[in-house]
Amino acid sequence: MFIIIGSVVVLACVLGGYLALGGHIELLIQPFELVIIGGAALGAFISANPKSVVITAFKSFGTLLRGSRYTKASYLELLSLLFTIFKLVKSKGALVIEQHVENPHESDIFKRFPIFARDHHALTFLCDYLRIMTLGTDNPHQMEELIETEIDTHHQELNQVSRAVQNVADGLPALGIVAAVLGVIKTMGAITEPPEILGGLIGAALVGTFLGVLLAYGFVGPTATALKGIHEAETKYLQCIKAGLLAHLQGCAPAVSVEFARKSLLSTVRPTFYEVEAACAEVPAA
Repeated sequence: MFIIIGSVVVLACVLGGYLALGGHIELLIQPFELVIIGGAALGAFISANPKSVVITAFKSFGTLLRGSRYTKASYLELLSLLFTIFKLVKSKGALVIEQHVENPHESDIFKRFPIFARDHHALTFLCDYLRIMTLGTDNPHQMEELIETEIDTHHQELNQVSRAVQNVADGLPALGIVAAVLGVIKTMGAITEPPEILGGLIGAALVGTFLGVLLAYGFVGPTATALKGIHEAETKYLQCIKAGLLAHLQGCAPAVSVEFARKSLLSTVRPTFYEVEAACAEVPAA
């Protein structure tokens, strides 16, 4: 949502300022300049990146419009889920959750937390490490190294997308110059035309430079930054799970383990201690 608001503000200020200076909007309508710049940028993007990054990048634009799904409510549900699992393991042993992690979509526990259950990667991430716990691994240091390796790898995969979009933004000003040079070449072919025609051709050529710079710094660059922010939010969600799991492995009580997880969150999405306590109290016994 904010990406749309920001784009509207950019367009309104740039075009509004141009019109206020007495500019004519029709002179900026140069569709073939946009075809040159946009087509070249798209082709370079496809050539420079593997298929997986290209597909993920296009899918990510839907996420940009919806915004990050990792809100205070989703974290409150996650902390309640962790409390439920830790309490169950403390009271009945690690093997009691084996049936839940082997078939999480059929699990009565995970069905109580629909926001988390819809997050396929987070669900797989948690179940994998709960499964390792049921196999007898209780060394928090070894577990921390393993979890951190997976989180770093996942973060690198996500960053490939934002980095690829940023590379497009970095190249757009140069592609705008390419479009401008082509416009100048066209103008030189009409050098015998009267000044009023030559002026229009030169103006059309300069629109290429204008579009390249505007697209780079007004739209594509901010899009790459927004994608990076969404990916960092996903990484933080996994780190929250990690903090709770490690505290549990170190022998902390369920409420304390959840508090470790809560403290790892940014203040903008972190529920209070009492909100978590109330949410945990409302969860029915597993």
